[in-house]
Amino acid sequence: MSTLIALANTGLWICIAILAIYTFRHYFFTLNRLFGRHRQPFVDVIQADWPSLVVYVPCHNESRVIRDSLDALLTCDYPTDRLKIVPIDDRSTDDTRAILLEYAEGYAGQVVPFLRDGGMPGKAAALSEAMALHDDEIFLVFDADYIPGERLLKQLVAPFFDPEVGAVMGRVVPLNVGVSLLTRLLDLERAGGYQVDQQARMNLRLVPQYGGTVGGVRRVALEHVGGWNTSSLAEDTDLTVRLVIAGWDVVYQNRSECYEEVPETWESRIRQIKRWAKGHNQALRRYVTALILNRTHLPFWQVIDGVLLLGVFVVPLVLLLGWSCTILLFYAGYPPEWGILTILAISSFNTVGNFAAFFQVAAASRLDGSRERIRMLPLLFLGFLVSTFAVGRASFSRASWLRGQPVRWQKTERHRETRPGGEETR
Repeated sequence: MSTLIALANTGLWICIAILAIYTFRHYFFTLNRLFGRHRQPFVDVIQADWPSLVVYVPCHNESRVIRDSLDALLTCDYPTDRLKIVPIDDRSTDDTRAILLEYAEGYAGQVVPFLRDGGMPGKAAALSEAMALHDDEIFLVFDADYIPGERLLKQLVAPFFDPEVGAVMGRVVPLNVGVSLLTRLLDLERAGGYQVDQQARMNLRLVPQYGGTVGGVRRVALEHVGGWNTSSLAEDTDLTVRLVIAGWDVVYQNRSECYEEVPETWESRIRQIKRWAKGHNQALRRYVTALILNRTHLPFWQVIDGVLLLGVFVVPLVLLLGWSCTILLFYAGYPPEWGILTILAISSFNTVGNFAAFFQVAAASRLDGSRERIRMLPLLFLGFLVSTFAVGRASFSRASWLRGQPVRWQKTERHRETRPGGEETR
């Protein structure tokens, strides 16, 4: 029994140390975003010799939303003689393929669908196969439910004028905020994650994360790191780390907004979190050692930030372990010489640490000029609990840590309906 208590006490202190590091990270990023220098060096580029560009839109049963996405892309401000839109249909069983062929006929030479009927399923495999057919300089990737702003393409391409930039990520903004409590909470989370967390990393020259939903990659950079990892459940995180290890920069464009449909049901949200957790944990296992040992290209603080980025979905497991150790020590009547200090450490973290993420979201709401959203802040704890246990369940899956697991299309359920003419309804 004494051995178990000792292990629980040691485990608790390790948990507190890890959580304290992430707590400091939240506060540091938030204070930098509020009071530091806002670094956005490429967003105001308007006139340039724009390179050839291919925009890929991977689709699997996206008939509800694909019209809106293609219509928005076709109205974007980019030279039409240097732009190709390639929607990728990967074995859809709804009307997606018919819609893509309709657009191909109406916009011949500009909308060029890529139709897949075989091969490995999944977004990364579809992108890998489609991109092999093009030798353009820049590739952009959008999810099928994302609605780009008019200037978004130029804003995402501009950073590639810097030859060291390998990938670019724009900001994701929910468009169905008013549908439910969940969508309102996700709006807060997205604001904190992009307006504060991603932009602070950009300000500090750390590791902004490329996300495969509204971003771009340089073709030669993609080839340099071996292309898309078709066995990864989080191909965007996987690519981010490989680019950073290889010495390429990743840029975040906070003013380059693209509008998404966030999950509207808790079941859909839980599936999304589990998918992200499995993919991040795979990337953690694959690359954390290479990241730590790579000092050729990376400054010390980029290495630290990269490791913390990879470990973000381990934090809920650490928190669950800390709670378990605390309960065990409490019921074991643990009062030795370190008992009071342990209680003080737990109390301090619960008071200061849990508030860190809320502070980040509140700061994002202030920066966005939408302070009324802060009234929803206390309810974020509900989303936090759901995420914690969803990550815990996902992390005990073999697919979270092992290579070679079967990959399939794992997409968020769409709720938006679109009539044949493109008019949105519900």
